[in-house]
Amino acid sequence: MGEVRLTSVETDRKTDRTAGGAPNGRKETGGDAGKAGGGRETGGESPRSRRAAAFAVWYLRAVTFVNFLSAVWVSLGQDLRSHNTGDFYTPYLLAPGFAPGLFSLLLAVTMRRRKRAAWVLNTVLSGMTLAVFVYAFSNPDYPEMREHAQNWVSLGMTAAFVGALLLGRRAFYAKGDRSNPALATAVASIGLLVTSLTAALLVGASNIDPNRAEATFLARWRYGVMRLITLAPDEKISSAITTPGWVDVFINVMSTLLLIAVLFAAFRSRRAVDPLTEDDEDRLRALLAKQGDRDSLGYFALRREKSVIWSPTGKAAVTYRVVGGVSLASGDPIGDPEAWPGAIEPWLAEAREHGWVPAVMGASEEAGQIYARHGLDALELGDEAIVETAEFTLEGRAMRTVRQAYNRVKRAGYTVRIRRHADIPSEEMDVLLKRADDWRDGATERGFSMALGRLGDPGDGQCVMLECTDGKGDLRAVLSFVPWGPKGLSLDLMRRDRNSENGLMEFMVIELLERAKEIGVTQVSLNFAMFRSVFERGSKLGAGPVLRMWRSLLSFFSRWWQIESLYRANAKYRPIWEPRFMLFEKSSDLLRIGIAAGRAEGFLEAPGLPKWMHRRHLESKR
Repeated sequence: MGEVRLTSVETDRKTDRTAGGAPNGRKETGGDAGKAGGGRETGGESPRSRRAAAFAVWYLRAVTFVNFLSAVWVSLGQDLRSHNTGDFYTPYLLAPGFAPGLFSLLLAVTMRRRKRAAWVLNTVLSGMTLAVFVYAFSNPDYPEMREHAQNWVSLGMTAAFVGALLLGRRAFYAKGDRSNPALATAVASIGLLVTSLTAALLVGASNIDPNRAEATFLARWRYGVMRLITLAPDEKISSAITTPGWVDVFINVMSTLLLIAVLFAAFRSRRAVDPLTEDDEDRLRALLAKQGDRDSLGYFALRREKSVIWSPTGKAAVTYRVVGGVSLASGDPIGDPEAWPGAIEPWLAEAREHGWVPAVMGASEEAGQIYARHGLDALELGDEAIVETAEFTLEGRAMRTVRQAYNRVKRAGYTVRIRRHADIPSEEMDVLLKRADDWRDGATERGFSMALGRLGDPGDGQCVMLECTDGKGDLRAVLSFVPWGPKGLSLDLMRRDRNSENGLMEFMVIELLERAKEIGVTQVSLNFAMFRSVFERGSKLGAGPVLRMWRSLLSFFSRWWQIESLYRANAKYRPIWEPRFMLFEKSSDLLRIGIAAGRAEGFLEAPGLPKWMHRRHLESKR
């Protein structure tokens, strides 16, 4: 979006940034909003600290590159390996191969995220390495150490890295989860036990030494342990054991995977924060009652697995969810736009404090401009389809196909009933909930930025339900809309019987648009069309080759993800297209943000954990 200037009133913003005595509630910063954003990041972190931290990160990246390159480029790898023998020393972490490369890469990534635990580990290890250098150089028993130029270079590089860590210590402020030390210890202990026993079994099954009868289980187990933590066990341990090369390689691979698992456990970010409380929800509803008509996605801030950060005056809030180390907000901040900066600043400060990547999905252009003032860049995701009910009509040649499909379903005997959720008796709501659950496509409830994630909750009485029945009176489809201010609706849920008439959803939407006066609705937000402008401009005469290629690629992926079909389905109603943006700090984080968004929306599932262990599943039982 480039550099953006805002012309809003700064007086209220300054008040919201500095005012104390915020209303009671969690995640409020009061007078500390500025301190949270500038304590470690700007106040305690000097330019010298930032430069030193950047040098440390780039050092680890360079070491990673050399390690990986040496593993691929045999000649370079042989030269570097020779430095680890005899009187040749190598700089800190320079140990050619894929395993050392992965180790240094993980440290580089965590250091870039300003993890305090990574700084501690690097400082300890590099300090010990430097101590060994200094001892060897000062010991008269090793005069040859000072004779080789490489040793002097290695000493200088290691000393520079240690110095950079000490100078840049204030730049590494990101906290990890409090359970990380215990988890890393458990992963290391259990992992070492499991891998060592596996190694012992492999050694016993593949031992080709003629004296294999003398190799007891204890000897095989000791061999496996030593192979896991070293490249070659001593002769005393391996005297009666001779294994094929692939066994040793397999054991070393297990060792590498175990090391990576321990590092992930030690450096993982705090996974989540407190979800919304009843007080938070009440206050958010109060803000939506005053400012809810500004953003059609505002009501989705009430998803209960989200967390909230308030501005000091309580006039604005940012709701978000932490997924895979990404603090993912959606839509615009809630409340008065003049107070948005007072909520955005502490949200960004909290993300930095915990090493989370800040990102926003589905922000409007107005919110994007304000977020841009806080260092976030924007990428247009697509457009939201908004229909003004007073302007909608089925008349005219352009609506001929839609009109024919609508009349066909109507002649088949389908009818639609429109009610507020509060007007539906509990017995009837239970039936609707059961049928909607039966019609759900897959076990995962999808949605985050444009879905409420619940149906029939007593607190959502102003939501609107559309029930479609066939000629026999059987329920065949339901649509649910959340409030968008006092006179708008935003699509939340669509479910239908797979054996029902084609075009049933379009029939129900048209019924809503034509009967909107019954419930006092003047505007309706429908589905979000990702990359809508690409499909529209790419199909026009004179579209450039890059745009046509991009459109063809998206059309290909639409076979699985319904990218183009959503655009076509919304375009039938001739809506107003409102652009929506993804906001991010660094382009290098886009892949991580995309994965986190996919997980939040339910399109990607985190592997390895049973459903009952997922935090989201536990929170849904509130």
